[in-house]
Amino acid sequence: MSKAKGTGATGAMLISEMKEFAGFAKATQRYIRRSLDIAFNRSADPLDTWARDEIEAASINAQARIYRHIDPVRSDIPDDSGLDMLEPFFGELVTMSAFDLGQDRLLAFAPYRFLYERLLGAAVRPWLPSAFCGAASLPHLHPDRRRTLLQSISESAATAPGWSTREPVFWPEWVSKVEPAAA
Repeated sequence: MSKAKGTGATGAMLISEMKEFAGFAKATQRYIRRSLDIAFNRSADPLDTWARDEIEAASINAQARIYRHIDPVRSDIPDDSGLDMLEPFFGELVTMSAFDLGQDRLLAFAPYRFLYERLLGAAVRPWLPSAFCGAASLPHLHPDRRRTLLQSISESAATAPGWSTREPVFWPEWVSKVEPAAA
């Protein structure tokens, strides 16, 4: 299930974002939906919806604590590349990113970007390559995992001369299974 955010969302953009999401691994899709539910309180009880065991419940609780910083990070996104505004914003962004990459569900830059564009909005796009590289190179990740993550960012993504200001339009959500008899 999805919902279009904002006005003027075209069907082509929605379809493109849906196709991108469909190309992610099933575990990645689940993690993105879970993350959006936790970040925006879309579920009455995320543990009931997402936790399949005690380990996943602990991960959800930790994610909820980390995501409490989303609103301050969103409000601190620098308007330009001025370094004077970098410290309060970038440290929190890298911390959130390190948590999410450490969950082993965002396996490359593309799903990371997809999630963070929705968590923080289009204004964060210029900062995502550096936050991703910073978080992906932290020692809490296995060296092989760090290598895979860092190799997943394309040169064009890392060196883009500009970024779109268009907000995402596709927001994946949990879809409950319908029993065949009820359908």
